[in-house]
Amino acid sequence: NDNDNDNDGTVDEYRNIATAFLSNFLQPQNTNRNGDNDDNDSGAPSATATATTTTARATSREILSKIDFQATKAPKMPIETLASLLDRELYEKEWFVTGNVNPIYFDDKFKFQDPDVKVTGVEEYAKGVQKIFDQTTSRAQIISTLPSATAPNTITVTWRLSGRVNIGPSGLPIKPYICYTDFTIDEESGLIVFQEDRFDIPGWDILISALFPFLVGRVGFLREAAEEVEERVFDDEDVVAGSGGWRGGVFGGMLKNFGL
Repeated sequence: NDNDNDNDGTVDEYRNIATAFLSNFLQPQNTNRNGDNDDNDSGAPSATATATTTTARATSREILSKIDFQATKAPKMPIETLASLLDRELYEKEWFVTGNVNPIYFDDKFKFQDPDVKVTGVEEYAKGVQKIFDQTTSRAQIISTLPSATAPNTITVTWRLSGRVNIGPSGLPIKPYICYTDFTIDEESGLIVFQEDRFDIPGWDILISALFPFLVGRVGFLREAAEEVEERVFDDEDVVAGSGGWRGGVFGGMLKNFGL
């Protein structure tokens, strides 16, 4: 769709005053980080940087346009199997920042919330994260994706967020920190019905570090940046760990139909 507004994503509620205020400074989808319109390449401070940012946004919008949000849902499966499948796809697609979700895992009643916003619908969620995160620098590096040991019907993803957010003419840097995503799995459908993100540092630390990055490491009240995440290597057998050998039989055939 050529209308950029269709890719903005709709937020149900801003959960704090700071986020509501900063949302007024989100960069339009057709502007680059230098503040120039993507269609106007005259007078840009850095042609290479502008081209890179513009290409990244065009590519991300193209990715979103190719997602079939009406796709047939995945069959119900053991939570260990679902966790393994999500782990690999999240590691490869980093959809917490790219928006490149796989809708087959999400219930039609899906809702999202974190300390800043509430969103309804996986499509709105995908559009929202693609809009807020700078697609040339942002990373969602997956550390682990495991069934929760304390909460029933829950899968917890531990990951490291870094990069920039598209707020203000030049964007704001993200001091790397650890996030915890809790996926609530519907008992009947076996699909993700709710997602809640938690952070290992308080919101005020995230905000101050973004507005005054030179303070990080110099003042005691700000947490240090999260350590780098080691690259992971996947074995095809990792995906079926604890699944009871679902690659064979009728269940294996159903998953193959979904490209899993």
